[in-house]
Amino acid sequence: MDSKVEPSDEAQGLRLVRAFLSLPPDKRAEVIAFVEDLVRANTRPDDG
Repeated sequence: MDSKVEPSDEAQGLRLVRAFLSLPPDKRAEVIAFVEDLVRANTRPDDG
């Protein structure tokens, strides 16, 4: 069953890469900054 899931995951990844590469450089920078912010937000230790 996993073999059926992998190609669709791979295809989705390729579509995301193609979409990213089709963006103008300023939009790519925005995407990178957004993802970096998400990573930072999700890796902070809980202060609570």
